Amino acid sequence: MSVLLIAEHNNKELKPFTLNAITAASQIDADIHVLVVGKNCENVAKNVSEVSLVKKVLHVEAEHYENFLPENFAPLIVKITESYSHIISSANTFGKNLMPRVAALLDISQVSDIIKVVSSDTFIRPIYAGNAFATVKSNDLKKCITVRPTSFDPAPTSGGSAVIEKIDGIEASNISKFIKREEVKSDRPELGTARIVISGGRGMQSGDNFKLITAIADKLNAAIGASRAAVDAGYITNDHQVGQTGKVVVPDLYIAVGISGAIQHLAGMKESKVIVAINKDGEAPIFSVADYGLEADLFEALPQFLEELNKLNTIQK
Repeated sequence: MSVLLIAEHNNKELKPFTLNAITAASQIDADIHVLVVGKNCENVAKNVSEVSLVKKVLHVEAEHYENFLPENFAPLIVKITESYSHIISSANTFGKNLMPRVAALLDISQVSDIIKVVSSDTFIRPIYAGNAFATVKSNDLKKCITVRPTSFDPAPTSGGSAVIEKIDGIEASNISKFIKREEVKSDRPELGTARIVISGGRGMQSGDNFKLITAIADKLNAAIGASRAAVDAGYITNDHQVGQTGKVVVPDLYIAVGISGAIQHLAGMKESKVIVAINKDGEAPIFSVADYGLEADLFEALPQFLEELNKLNTIQK
């Protein structure tokens, strides 16, 4: 049987994490079908058809799918799952909102946040804030799975020629109603996909002091993150939170500034390729996972770091 993967998009562009989920799906079965649901999303369906690992694209258009309400999506997915053995989505806000509803309607157990595919029915997922890994085998005839996208490489976006099949949607649900969307607009890279992330913690002492991090992020074209302690203290908004209850990031470079390194935060960033920690407490747990550690006062270290970056930019010009 085939794998059905739910595409995440904004009706104009495919979200990058869908490509990571496609790679995970390809390790389960080579016959991958991608469901693209929305309004005026023909270009998204076309782009998905060009992904080399995709064999078929199911395209559904309707007014009530424009804003991606899971109450409208879930019954549609259940309707078309008869010929599929696996239903897969990314383990981000989109997938976490949608897939439990699908699993409940199908009366099956969901396997969440997998980081490795062992076989078509066995998967590995982190538990205890990433301090241990569980091998989970599902005996359900259908598997409902969410994938931690940062654990898989993105699928190639070219070389494919999948068939696009238009199918009918179903009537809108009256359970919920879309009111409005509020999004934070930023010219910075998206936190979940950025190559460089610089995060601040409680040691920043105030929201105004985050301008030190902002200045460095501008030079490095980096995304800005934060620990939960910084978010709870009101230094920065919660869409910047990295950790078990925030976003999971796996950048090439992660710079932790004034972050002690609670296990909840480490769960969201310890898979980063290179970790740099700046903290005046030499016993801070963050140093145990850091590739490079600087025991220093951040209010002295960050201005010096910025000065060196300015010198480097001057030389390059």
